[in-house]
Amino acid sequence: MAHAAEHEITTTGLTHRKLLMWVFLGSDCLFFGSLIATYMVYRGQSLVGPYPVDIINVPVTTISTFVLLMSSFAMVQALAATNADNKKAIVTWLMATAVLGAIFIGFQIVEFNTFKNEGLTLGGNLFGASFFTLTGFHGAHVTLGIIWLVAMAILAQKGRVGPKNALDIELLGLYWHFVDIVWIVIFTLLYLIAGFDTGPAAITGG
Repeated sequence: MAHAAEHEITTTGLTHRKLLMWVFLGSDCLFFGSLIATYMVYRGQSLVGPYPVDIINVPVTTISTFVLLMSSFAMVQALAATNADNKKAIVTWLMATAVLGAIFIGFQIVEFNTFKNEGLTLGGNLFGASFFTLTGFHGAHVTLGIIWLVAMAILAQKGRVGPKNALDIELLGLYWHFVDIVWIVIFTLLYLIAGFDTGPAAITGG
């Protein structure tokens, strides 16, 4: 058993699974980086409205952002409970993370529906296309994480999660924290910085 554990360690000092997760997260950084860069390149270039300043609600999105950040705290507690072999706490914190993530998705669904009712669609203008693509892919990542969290909570309830396989929770935590960090970048650039654009004049000064 000890030999198998040593064999799993790569020359980087990480296990094969953790190294693979970091590679995946690195590729996802490139993916989201390209989407964010595209949004910023075309920022304020929509020839027709609605524009960000017309519909973006920063206070409401700030609340959903806080909820998502609190889910990261819950995820940290889930890993701590796993290392402590506290079955009840593992299930509780994993489900708490999933619920907070689901609340965030709920906020996003309401926001998307509100924007649609106000005339912003995927094919309506550049802002709509880039906004829905970027935030939609992020929402898909959060949804995948929620499914993963619930699956691990079910396994934990059956007593199949503990210190011996804490790496499973650690990898889940890496993914979840990455999703949260990406959202901080999205929230800062799309809502706090670019959220008050009114069109080409906002960028060109015309």
